[in-house]
Amino acid sequence: MGVKDLFAGYKGGKTALYGLGTETEKTLRELEPDYQIIGLLDSFKEDGWLYGKPIISLSKTVEAGVKLIIVVARPGSCRAIVKKIGQLCRQNGIGLLDIRGRDLLEIRKVTYHFPETGGVTKGELREKIQRAEIVSFDLFDTLIMRQTLYSEDIAEYVDRSLREQGIFIEGFSQRRLESEKELSKLAAPTLKEIYENMLAKLACGGIDRSFTEDLKSKSADKNLTGKPKSVDFGDVSAEKLADLEWKIDLRFMVPREEVCSLFRETVSGGKKVYIVSDTYYSKNQLIEILKKCKITEYADILDSSEYKTGKRQNLFDLLRDRERERTCLHVGDDIVADVECAHDKGFETCRLPGGLELLESVGYLGLAGHMDTLSERLKTGIFVAKLFNSPFQFENKDKPIGIRDAYDVGYLLCGPLISDFVLWFYGQVKREQIRTIWFSARDGYLIQKMYAHFIALCGEKDRSVYFLTSRVAAIRAGMESEKDIQYVDEMKFSGTLEESLKKRFGIDENDIRCGKESEEDGLLKYKKPILENAFHARKNYKAYINSLERQEGEIAFFDFVAKGTTQMYVQRLVKDHLKGFYFLQLERDSMRRKGVDAESFYAGDDTKASVIFDDYYILETLLTSPDPSVGGFDEKGQPVYEEETRTDKDRMCAERAQRGILDYFKTYMKLCPRSELRNDKKLDEILLKLIHKIKILDRDFLSLVVEDPFFNRMTDITDVIE
Repeated sequence: MGVKDLFAGYKGGKTALYGLGTETEKTLRELEPDYQIIGLLDSFKEDGWLYGKPIISLSKTVEAGVKLIIVVARPGSCRAIVKKIGQLCRQNGIGLLDIRGRDLLEIRKVTYHFPETGGVTKGELREKIQRAEIVSFDLFDTLIMRQTLYSEDIAEYVDRSLREQGIFIEGFSQRRLESEKELSKLAAPTLKEIYENMLAKLACGGIDRSFTEDLKSKSADKNLTGKPKSVDFGDVSAEKLADLEWKIDLRFMVPREEVCSLFRETVSGGKKVYIVSDTYYSKNQLIEILKKCKITEYADILDSSEYKTGKRQNLFDLLRDRERERTCLHVGDDIVADVECAHDKGFETCRLPGGLELLESVGYLGLAGHMDTLSERLKTGIFVAKLFNSPFQFENKDKPIGIRDAYDVGYLLCGPLISDFVLWFYGQVKREQIRTIWFSARDGYLIQKMYAHFIALCGEKDRSVYFLTSRVAAIRAGMESEKDIQYVDEMKFSGTLEESLKKRFGIDENDIRCGKESEEDGLLKYKKPILENAFHARKNYKAYINSLERQEGEIAFFDFVAKGTTQMYVQRLVKDHLKGFYFLQLERDSMRRKGVDAESFYAGDDTKASVIFDDYYILETLLTSPDPSVGGFDEKGQPVYEEETRTDKDRMCAERAQRGILDYFKTYMKLCPRSELRNDKKLDEILLKLIHKIKILDRDFLSLVVEDPFFNRMTDITDVIE
């Protein structure tokens, strides 16, 4: 299907094109004379002429009775354009479509299955490759993808990096993208040429004023790190800016593993394989990108920046001239550059959907309202680069979106929320200037690892301790009175009184004589052995605590989801005040009256209409350490563990999920500028909630059991997620 066929419903009506790039010129040629193109629109220009058409304002577009605006821009730009003109288009009955024919005003229905129309399977692409003599692959969004939602975001990351160095250029990202757009009308520029153009415009437009004034105005920005410095024009040379962008961009790039594997398979099969890419990077830089994809063998790289022509101009002609009459197949993602332009030059084509396109096809999975900030686009980009890394997701009959391993459950669904909690925890401890941190077992096992990683990035010394405890160990040592026993007994145990005595206090009813004839009810019937046992447990627990290195002063006490029982009883064993920092505190007001001092990541209104109450059991199951629960300590302060109830398979599954969470955190911290670190709870919760929507295919994960030994409750995880 050609470009003109994508808009057939609007033939004969007045049409405007949004965008001034070279693709607009090509689109104009293809649409005329079937469409009445009255002018061109642009975000920052409303007059002049280009490609034989007037540049007009949006108001004049409405006055002229335009029925269709075709947005000739990248997906990232399309979203910004919809925000800018979408409402006006709706009010005036103007259609707004992108160059692929996608209705930009459509509110896409969220679905958890790929569209019935589907796409190419790996087997179908293999057949196409087999029939061809020569094969060429596009690079960006075909062989590699970026871990941020839009490619245009990279300019913002460059801006943030400059700001962290104390260098401020007003409107940096827009200036950078506008220079690329302008130069691309004439030829295929290099990155250095783009920055030369941008800096030349800055110099002509009064960089001495805006640049230095902006430096002064930004000096007090609390979100920035470092102190602004006096900047000489030479400090921001085009060469340095181009090198900075290249290094930042390379960090974001990841291979599309299945496509890269198919590329290598094609080479191994004896085919002659080329890379054909529209890019501002040099050939040597593309070689480095390909090495990252473990691709080292290919016939050649034909890149627009070296040959000064793109796919929409003569880049495919260069390949055709080399291979003459041989049958050529080109594989890429762009319907115009990789399909129509290649087909016009006599190539067979195969289009593979990019990650963003796959996300769009399923209604953004509910993420559409959370893509505005750079941090949100980074989180969504990391998600897309993992979940939609493969374009071959149309082979299953029902086409469900699936997660195959517990590692990906941790990485995709749990990692963002847990990462934000760790950053919140660090901020709280920093604010309170607490030097001793206890990450209580067993939920603190992974959290401490993540905290230690962040501390190392900050160049600070990690003084945290993985503090061995449990609700059972704490109450066994903390019992001092009948009131304590009554408090524990009020937390209803799912079992007999004797089982409660055994589970919660480690006391076998058959091994004691006293208390059997007691007239007391419940656990108070056994108050004497409970309190006697507490005396020894307390002594042993203190021996453990005294063996720990700690600074004088307040202690930050981590717990994941709890009322505060553990903290309350551990507090009785130490002189220093425990300040709790929880992911979620239950019955906060009640526990505060009991003297539990704690802050919570989720508190008050945060928990209303939140998925956290439904899903924290899942998080607890995945976060727990590989060791059994601590029941107490011996006379030397060594831990005495309870009997392990999980299988080796259970522990290995949880370990895979934890590796996923930790790897997500490391990736996020590597890519996110410090000035952009913020909590995105709503986005995090949408991702976590997908555990109920996306098909989990890891049988080990589905066989996990949510355990709560203190209450003697065991729940299959499938009962929680389904």
